[in-house]
Amino acid sequence: MSTIVTLKKGEGRTIKAGGLWVFDNEIDTITGKFTNGEMVIVHDFDGYPMGQGYINQNSKIRVRMMTRKDGQEVNEEFLEMRVRNAWEYRKTTVDTASCRVIFGEADFLPGLVIDKYEDVLVVECLTLGMEQFKVQIVDLLKKVMEEDGIHIRGVYERSDANERIKEGLAKHKGFIGEEFDTNVEITENGVKYMVDVVNGQKTGFFLDQKYNRLAMQRICKGKKVLDCFIHMGTFALNAGIAGASDVTGLDISEYAVMQATENAKRNNLSDTVHFRCANVLDELPKLAQAGEKYDVVILDPPAFTKSKEATKNAIKGYREINMKGLKLVKDGGYLATCSCSHFMTEELLAKTVKEAAKAVHKRLRQVEFRTQSPDHPILWAAAESYYLKFYIFQVVDEK
Repeated sequence: MSTIVTLKKGEGRTIKAGGLWVFDNEIDTITGKFTNGEMVIVHDFDGYPMGQGYINQNSKIRVRMMTRKDGQEVNEEFLEMRVRNAWEYRKTTVDTASCRVIFGEADFLPGLVIDKYEDVLVVECLTLGMEQFKVQIVDLLKKVMEEDGIHIRGVYERSDANERIKEGLAKHKGFIGEEFDTNVEITENGVKYMVDVVNGQKTGFFLDQKYNRLAMQRICKGKKVLDCFIHMGTFALNAGIAGASDVTGLDISEYAVMQATENAKRNNLSDTVHFRCANVLDELPKLAQAGEKYDVVILDPPAFTKSKEATKNAIKGYREINMKGLKLVKDGGYLATCSCSHFMTEELLAKTVKEAAKAVHKRLRQVEFRTQSPDHPILWAAAESYYLKFYIFQVVDEK
């Protein structure tokens, strides 16, 4: 490795603050020959060594750092250290039966996500530079888990996100190693789910809301609940298992409704938890017009924005959905509302929900503010690792 990337004077603010990205417009010179995806050395403008990362000229994020140590060899020993650190952290902070084991930059393995569903791993590799380490990291993770008596029976790759196109990579889905049954039953917070790792969203399941769902169990006992944007029925089923008297789940996806209905049967909740296919934005005003009221309304919409440029329209979307949801909450009832977009900041979401409440003459008493589960750690030097914001409010009519 002889290629040296030298930063412009005054640039490299992200990596100097502890982040992992070097953008194309921060680079002054690149000396030496290289192939996209290879490891390079990064120097500050004055030659001071900043560490090593992999380079890709197809990406605006030109270099993603793997180590801050000059002369550190990124070999099997180094990768095993990263994997062990990630696993030990999960063992300390979360229920590891099903959890995110590797969370890209936040685990100092940029571009790689690995989720564990019981005895199955699902891998998402988003960058060209990480392709060379992907299988080796999987093997090391299996070895480390085996030491704790956890035998991984299969690994499936879900590298089918659009980010790969920006890296000059084709989307890819398939087995890493031997084929296996890709329908995996997991239990989270006492609720059973069947996860389809081949066809489910992202890697098959949204693990990041694990403890937010658990927090709602306390709120929902004995209550009439409306869950909007159900995915696999996760919040609705947590409400049901906590003893909610009646739960309705809405989603525009027939596949999501089918999965959620099956999961209700799996948990013997079919009598109290029901799902139906509907466009939530259209359905909420119809429910309000029909005079429906709920003790608890849960809003878990998809990200309304995946870019900074689209944030203004996203604010309108979040304001609208919260206004419609608030109208359906009984006086003294509860609203859970969230955003999974990095660009919808905590401050921006709070401002938007406040505006929505004002517009429909509701007063909000904050019960709790939460973020993503600890297996999706927030690296303070990498703002993009902080994306999920989750509020629980008591809703009081203005009197």
